[in-house]
Amino acid sequence: MDALTLNLDTVNLTDDQFYELCRRNQNFRFERTQTGELIVMPPVGGESGRREADFIIDLGIWNRQTGLGFVFSSSTVFKLPNGANRSPDATWIQRGRWEALTPTQRRKFPPIAPDFVI
Repeated sequence: MDALTLNLDTVNLTDDQFYELCRRNQNFRFERTQTGELIVMPPVGGESGRREADFIIDLGIWNRQTGLGFVFSSSTVFKLPNGANRSPDATWIQRGRWEALTPTQRRKFPPIAPDFVI
């Protein structure tokens, strides 16, 4: 399935409104482009989900062995420097960069570009 992109020219969601939209519609996966287009992400099939899980396992094992940072799943949305909100399949962030965020920033959509993404 392809992602569905909605162009909401007349509706400019703030970061808080986008967060609330995602929170209230947890059965959907939303992303947002830097221009504000809303992307509804389709679910993945079995093979894609299996490969995604393998990547997360490998990344998690490596991270536990090194203790260098934190691993995140595809359910995590990041607020990127260009204004987009994206959720890669697997993500890793260096410990110091993650710990520099405030508790509030960590709870919502972290305003940070991951160091590594799959």
